[in-house]
Amino acid sequence: MIAVACHGPTLEADAALEALCRAYWYPLYAYVRRSGHAPADAQDLTQAFFARLLEKSWLRDALPERGRFRGFLLMALKRFLAKEWRRENARKRGGGLAGLPLDATEAESRYAIEPSLGPDEVFERRWALTVLDRGLAGLAAEYAATGRSGEFALLRAHLDAPRDELDYEATAAALALSPGAARVAVHRLRKRFREVIRQELAETVADETALAEELRHFVKILGRRA
Repeated sequence: MIAVACHGPTLEADAALEALCRAYWYPLYAYVRRSGHAPADAQDLTQAFFARLLEKSWLRDALPERGRFRGFLLMALKRFLAKEWRRENARKRGGGLAGLPLDATEAESRYAIEPSLGPDEVFERRWALTVLDRGLAGLAAEYAATGRSGEFALLRAHLDAPRDELDYEATAAALALSPGAARVAVHRLRKRFREVIRQELAETVADETALAEELRHFVKILGRRA
C-alpha cells in the first residue's frame, strides 16, 4: 500500500515504488500520446516523469487522504506535463531513469491499437487492463510453481467466457477429470483470480473502504465498451 511507503526511505519501499512504476508506465505513456505529443516526445516525457517521481520521492508524500495511487499518479503526471510544456529546454532522451527503460517499439505498437478515447479515458482503460494482466500473470505463476501450467492453460478460457458458455465437458476430458471435478477446478480458479485482483488493487490504496471503491471502479471500466 502507499500508506506503507510513506514512512520514510527504505530499500523495500524503493523497490515497491519501482515495481509499480514498471507495471504502470504504459497507461501514462498512452495518456501523454493521446494528449497530442509525438512518440519521441512522449517517450522523453514519460521517462522524465518517472525519473522525477522516484528522485523526488513524490509517492512517499502521497498520504492516504490524498487519494489512491491511480488518481495520484495521473494528477502528478498532469502537473508535470504542465510544467514541462513551459520549459524551453527539453530533457535529453531517456534522461535520468536508470533501471526503468521504456521500450519505444512496444509502446507504439500498443498505442496503435488503442480505441478512440480521450486522454483520461485511455489512461483509465489501460490502468484497468494492466491490473487485469498483472492478476493473470500472478495466477499463472502460482500454477507454474506447483507444476500445473498445463492445467492453467486449459482453465484460463473459463475466466473470460460467460458462465452459460463454458464447456465443462471438454475441459474435463482434457484434464482427465469428471465434469463435476472440472466445475470445482473452474470455481477455484475464478475465486482465486478475484483474490489476486483484490490483492493487486490493495497495493495501491490506503484502506478497505478505498479498496472496495477501487474494485467497483475497476469493474465499471472493464464493463465499458471500447
